[in-house]
Amino acid sequence: MTKPSPKLSPEAAALLELRGMGALADKMGFELLELSAERSVATMPVEGNTQPLGYVHGGAYVVLAESLGSFSANVWAHTLGKVAVGIEVNASHSRSATEGTVTATCKALQLGRSLTIHEIVCVDDQDRRLSTIRITNFLKDKQ
Repeated sequence: MTKPSPKLSPEAAALLELRGMGALADKMGFELLELSAERSVATMPVEGNTQPLGYVHGGAYVVLAESLGSFSANVWAHTLGKVAVGIEVNASHSRSATEGTVTATCKALQLGRSLTIHEIVCVDDQDRRLSTIRITNFLKDKQ
């Protein structure tokens, strides 16, 4: 059975082709389902991303969310001839998964000329909120 292709905006497809998702995303098993500046979705398996008690490590939620928020911010930055770099991230963990898949949905709160703000919500297979993360990216000129 073949996996469906991710839903990508034209800008996202070009950027993903240029940069890829990165070694950490590959190592953690991220699967990109949708990518645009405004909305992105990715999944991560629970297996392999847990802390010693068997729960998803809080840092794994943050890595998933920060990656997705940064990917989205860079899609926006690319349209402006800039690059996005993270300057702030915060997370509130409300529940933890012990099996299955974590799905992260990223939505743009602000797409500006110098800053972007994205909110990422991670849920489990039963659509229960696990973590809420916000990331701010600074848009700087390409060097």
